[in-house]
Amino acid sequence: RRRLAPLNEDNGRFLLLAALIAAYLSAGATVFSALESPSEAAAQLRWNRTLHNFSRIFNISPPELRAFLRSYEAARAAGIRVDALRPRWDFPGAFYFVGTVVSTIGFGMTTPATVAGKVFLIVYGLFGCAGTILFFNLFLERIISLLAFIMKACYERQLRRSGLLPSNFRRGPAVSGVGSLVGWKPSVYHVMLILGFFAITLSCCASAMYTAVEGWNYVDSLYYCFVTFSTIGFGDLVSSQNAAYQHQGLYRFGNFIFILMGVCCIYSLFNVISIVIKQILNWVLKKLECSCCPKCRKSSTRLSRRNAITPGARLRRHNVAVDADGQYDSDTEGRRLSGEMISMRELTASNKVSLAILQKQLSETANGYPRNVCINTRQNGFSAGVGALAIMNNRLAETSDSR
Repeated sequence: RRRLAPLNEDNGRFLLLAALIAAYLSAGATVFSALESPSEAAAQLRWNRTLHNFSRIFNISPPELRAFLRSYEAARAAGIRVDALRPRWDFPGAFYFVGTVVSTIGFGMTTPATVAGKVFLIVYGLFGCAGTILFFNLFLERIISLLAFIMKACYERQLRRSGLLPSNFRRGPAVSGVGSLVGWKPSVYHVMLILGFFAITLSCCASAMYTAVEGWNYVDSLYYCFVTFSTIGFGDLVSSQNAAYQHQGLYRFGNFIFILMGVCCIYSLFNVISIVIKQILNWVLKKLECSCCPKCRKSSTRLSRRNAITPGARLRRHNVAVDADGQYDSDTEGRRLSGEMISMRELTASNKVSLAILQKQLSETANGYPRNVCINTRQNGFSAGVGALAIMNNRLAETSDSR
């Protein structure tokens, strides 16, 4: 009788994360409902009392009053306010709008009203958002490279002080002879702390500026910074919307720089935190392994011995022949091969390139080593992963070490 295949690590991690996100959403909805629902009910009660008193004092029928309020809501949605505001669709206002579109902030205080504008926004946002996400990934790669360079310099200085590194040591090909620096990568936790500190400092500085210029209290300014930098963009607070400011040009430039740097920094921090969450999921999956797993492994080993060619045996031979930097992560390897018979395409790719050599090359690239290993260019370009997770996997330590 044929048995169902056990759940692999990637699918298990995905399902566990989906369950945790669902629980997280439910918990958040419960907390926010308990916090905000009484305030909403009290505000609705005050508003109904105000409408009743206004209708009675000025002798206006409730239907007429509600019709007037609907007209006011439509005017407010179009960007019209009682107090004077800057024009929404002059060049500075339109530039502010497209910046919130491509960065996916989407405050909502300005929206196109014409059909042509809405159609153009669809096409404009498609390429604009894709290009901006690419910019964020390139920023992430460079900030991680900068932090890695600084942290490695500090690490080398620490080794010199402890006498584990020669005083005349210089970076270059000679680094391969120093055992303390072979395969060294910056810690994902240290990078997370540095990015978190930088994000907090940037938010505090920006909040001080918004408090002084916009007149908000400091907590509201911090709230606006997080909502904006994380691209949530509720739109209940929006900066640079008054008709005139003191030193208006300087303030708009500072506002643009703070938003740009804040979004890039928070995006990088979110990706580092996602790597930490992934490690926690791996730890939870390891703890949740059932007691029958050894039996399953034994049966899988017996089945693999009957096969003429198995990827597991091939990988074990590669592990013996090549000094790798730990076990392979499912994101950097593409997929972990299990004990079943492999296809001819997988066999050909396995013959042409060693996954252990590829992993070692990624480690050497992060450390600035020369590339002495020739990798077949016909290897699938997506085998090492794409996007922010691939960048983090290639450049940080805990993502590629064995767990």
